[in-house]
Amino acid sequence: MSEKSSNSSGSDEDVDPESGQPVELGGVLSKWTNYIHGWQDRWVVLKNNTLSYYKSEDEREYGCRGSLCLSKAIITPHEFDECRFDISVNDSVWYLRAEDPEHRHQWIDSIELHKAESGYGSESSLRRHGSMLSLTSAASGFSATSTSSKLDLKGHSLPEKLAEMETFRDILCRQVDTLQKYFDGCADGISKDEFQRDRVVEEDEDDFPTSTRPDGDCLYNNNGSKEKLFPPANPKGMNGIDFKGEAITFKATTAGILSTLSHCIELMVKREDSWQKRIDKELEKRRRVEDAYKSALSELKKKSHYGGPDYEEGPNSLINEDEFFDAVEAALDRQDKIEEQCQSDKVRIPRLTPVPPGDTYSTIGTHRFAKQVEEMVQNHMTYSLQDMGGDANWQLVVEEGEMKVYRREVEENGIVLDPLKATHAVKGVTGHELCHYFWDTDVRNDWETTIENFNVVETLSDNAVIVYQTHKRVWPASQRDVLYLSAIRKILATNENDPDTWLVCNFSVDHDNAQPTNRCIRAKINVAMICQTLVSPPEGNKEISRDNVLCKITYVANVNPGGWAPASVLRAVAKREYPKFLKRFTGYVQEKTSGKPILF
Repeated sequence: MSEKSSNSSGSDEDVDPESGQPVELGGVLSKWTNYIHGWQDRWVVLKNNTLSYYKSEDEREYGCRGSLCLSKAIITPHEFDECRFDISVNDSVWYLRAEDPEHRHQWIDSIELHKAESGYGSESSLRRHGSMLSLTSAASGFSATSTSSKLDLKGHSLPEKLAEMETFRDILCRQVDTLQKYFDGCADGISKDEFQRDRVVEEDEDDFPTSTRPDGDCLYNNNGSKEKLFPPANPKGMNGIDFKGEAITFKATTAGILSTLSHCIELMVKREDSWQKRIDKELEKRRRVEDAYKSALSELKKKSHYGGPDYEEGPNSLINEDEFFDAVEAALDRQDKIEEQCQSDKVRIPRLTPVPPGDTYSTIGTHRFAKQVEEMVQNHMTYSLQDMGGDANWQLVVEEGEMKVYRREVEENGIVLDPLKATHAVKGVTGHELCHYFWDTDVRNDWETTIENFNVVETLSDNAVIVYQTHKRVWPASQRDVLYLSAIRKILATNENDPDTWLVCNFSVDHDNAQPTNRCIRAKINVAMICQTLVSPPEGNKEISRDNVLCKITYVANVNPGGWAPASVLRAVAKREYPKFLKRFTGYVQEKTSGKPILF
């Protein structure tokens, strides 16, 4: 999978110094499209708190193919893939991959910055919109609102008592002002008296004075010292304030406030249980609603995300083995139904595929793979035709009429490498005909339903070609491709009483024109179709017909699928698909050769 770096369309700084806003970011990221097309390169733009993507940079003028508002987005770096990060908004999820961890970090930082600068809670938002309320007025408004909303729950008695307290407060404030004036007047009188006392001049006289002045302002005390006497201040007459009356009223007012407060507390205590019950009931209702919402959201996410990259085949797949098997089986069932429908609707076009004479396939080639082909042919003739009756390692897994399928369980590094061998007997066709249709690429799509596309990479000789083919994907398994050499040979019998043997061997090779890609997992194969024709003598002088012909088939397959598919799933699929393949292929050959001359 090719990945390209992302480029910022703004400056290298995260925030524009003039506007204070995050700069626009644009570049190529790999985006997960679906389980059929997998990862695809897309032009992604981050601007104005919105993430948009286009098929390519050149198609920006035609409009984006999708966008996400980042205000409530959740950005999740992948736990194992250092280049991948996911962005989710409610039930919508984008799976993205950068070229390397550094570019992923750059994208995540930029997205988080745009997200932080969105809404009214951000610093830039406050700078843009400002505020008409001071902290004091806002706090006062909140306090008044919250108090009012709470008091409404307490009925009419408590508001009436609070109104009484407001009245008492006004009276108390006026009384405090009155008493304060009285105390200020007393303080002024004392200050004047002390000032006049300081002006009295003591006179030293030998005897006590016997006379007084008319104004009576000089008198002698018992110690013989002379001091200035002033008439005492009259509190009642000071500013016309009745101190005793004001004190009594003040005492009554405070007593009324305390009584009202006590009544308020009593009302609140009485209603506390009722409030608590209401709160508990409301909290329980809210909890049930939140649980239902979380459950629904979880199911929705599960349904919408099932099929994402986290649920496909891989070392860190979130899908368990049972779910993997169920998904594969369901996908294979769908393919079978589609194939049955296509077969019933399809009118086969007759193909002119002349079968070359057997001598053409008897010669050993001279191409660069000739030695390798000959070794494969000899190995299959030596080991593949051996009887499995005495080998306890081979297990009979399928038996349907003349067809028997055996398997020997082998695993290497957790990968299933089970060799498989199937035997079958088909009437009315010869080994030459079966091997020809199995090898001929011109008719491959007529009977092979698992191939998505294939092409001949190189023709080595008349009986050997190199073929590249990709198989249809069965989600959640990854898609597989195969590059193999296919050769057809006729092996002449050494004993005149034994039949000739026809063989097609397909084994993996490497080729410069078909290198492995990230889109598919390259499987390795070593497969052989070995056929021998048995002819029963016709009655009387009749000519040999197809009723007298029986073909014994031995099919062997050694496949290394690669990847991370569970072993139980691979074995179950092999047990299901190999018998279907043999029946489908032999039925096709019987149909193609019916009514035609027999080709031995």
